[in-house]
Amino acid sequence: MPFRHPTAMNAQQLQHLYWRAGFGPRPQDVAANLSPSKVLRQLLHEARAYEPIPSSSLAAFQDPMGAVMAVPAGAPTPPPGGMAAGPAAAPPAPASSAQPGTANPAGPTPPLAAVDALRPRSMLATRRQGLPQLRRADLTPEQRKMQNMGIRDAFIGMSTAWMAKMTTSPGQLREKVALFWHGHFACRTRRPDDSLALLNTIREHALGKFPDLLLAVSQEPAMLQFLNNQQNRKEHPNENFAREVMELFTLGRGNYTETDVKEAARAFTGWGYDGQSRFVFKERQHDAGSKTLLGQTGNFGGADALRIIMQQPAASTFLVTKLYRFFVNDVPDPAHIAPLAVAFRQSGYDVSDLLERLFSADWFYAPANMGSLIKSPVALVAGLRRTLNLKVDNDKQLLGYQKALGQTLFMPPNVAGWPGGRAWIDSSSLLLRLQLPSILFRNAEFALRLKDDENDITPQTTGKERLVKNTETTHLPLGPIQQLLGAAPPAQQPQLLAGFLLQSPLRPENLALVQQAAAKAATPEERLKNTLVSLLSLPEYQLA
Repeated sequence: MPFRHPTAMNAQQLQHLYWRAGFGPRPQDVAANLSPSKVLRQLLHEARAYEPIPSSSLAAFQDPMGAVMAVPAGAPTPPPGGMAAGPAAAPPAPASSAQPGTANPAGPTPPLAAVDALRPRSMLATRRQGLPQLRRADLTPEQRKMQNMGIRDAFIGMSTAWMAKMTTSPGQLREKVALFWHGHFACRTRRPDDSLALLNTIREHALGKFPDLLLAVSQEPAMLQFLNNQQNRKEHPNENFAREVMELFTLGRGNYTETDVKEAARAFTGWGYDGQSRFVFKERQHDAGSKTLLGQTGNFGGADALRIIMQQPAASTFLVTKLYRFFVNDVPDPAHIAPLAVAFRQSGYDVSDLLERLFSADWFYAPANMGSLIKSPVALVAGLRRTLNLKVDNDKQLLGYQKALGQTLFMPPNVAGWPGGRAWIDSSSLLLRLQLPSILFRNAEFALRLKDDENDITPQTTGKERLVKNTETTHLPLGPIQQLLGAAPPAQQPQLLAGFLLQSPLRPENLALVQQAAAKAATPEERLKNTLVSLLSLPEYQLA
């Protein structure tokens, strides 16, 4: 089918929608020649289905203590893959996650059985029974190294599994919104199984009612551990969890007082998790006294606190503004934010309804909003793979590129997540971004410096820059691109492909560079490949 659209503007709108609501269009998406409104309905429909990332992605992970769980410090380390098994024991009965006498207007708590089904807990829990709980400080250097390797490999497996979803899943909108919430609910832990459970919770609730998502995330062991609520007891309240819930998750700074933080922290006392990483309400640690939170007084528990927070008008404005910056423009327009915030609140914070309104608005397709966002490292790599149907033999190296560009899944820089926008670009990252197509398709060498971090997926052994030769084997099927181009002569192909890959018109000077690269090819296939690499290496491709 030739590359043809009713109007050039419609083609640009389609690409704009596919990039904002997913990870870019495929050749067959463009060839289908649907209107933006039909594409949006299709994206919303395909995003309804939810499928968890399976625990098989944790294949390399046995337990945070791994094979060293039952090994005293100083004892020989078991061989890789081995684990000393403790006495067999039946998994304990699920603990209740509801607070006695506390209503839950924010939505039902996900059944613990359903949550546990996403976690490879049963084997781990059984093997941990009766084993000494060694602290990390008690491990030998070799044991610590083994532990780090197991954790790293598990995060690699989880990251590649999610990247595969972003690249190939029909539910593009679900994965794109989940990536947004992954940064919004930033969390970092050394337990890959807890991280996977949190991610699946986010993915499951990504397009539903935000209060349900908020409650589910707030009761995830990974988040409770990351924000120290396990240490939040009535005798010694810990305010960290309550503060971040209001500042980063719901209201934003200036919309609550320090007294509200203290009172909310009291409401969250007793929220924790057990030895099998399941949410539990520890009644003895809960402050059952009267509390005054955001102007309301009562014997509030954690679910009540979340309900009261979500009743504040500031919540809808804060959330809509953040979603607008991610999906529309780094600079929010108050004239667009205000009506969306009202509708969002009136819908019960229905995320799907909000995004349908946003993507249907005339202003969404305004020139100022098209090609205005810098692609995140994850979106850049996922988009390269999706739009070109790129096949790779070594996913791990692609994760290394993402890390070098400033984004490692499951490893946000801090509790506020990735800043995004212009923060994605500096002198070194821009160079790597522009070189990435040549690295992948031409096996180019490049200097790469990665930040040291023992939890990072691809740790670097030295702080010096290294000249790296790409060992990635990629397979770029040209058939879909050739079908998209149809019988277009070679001289027209750069402009036609630019309409598929770029959000802005191809400038004359860049067209000349692309044509020069194409002219060096000896075969039609090589000419097409050179054209693609040249277009993908332009600064304009960094924008969506």
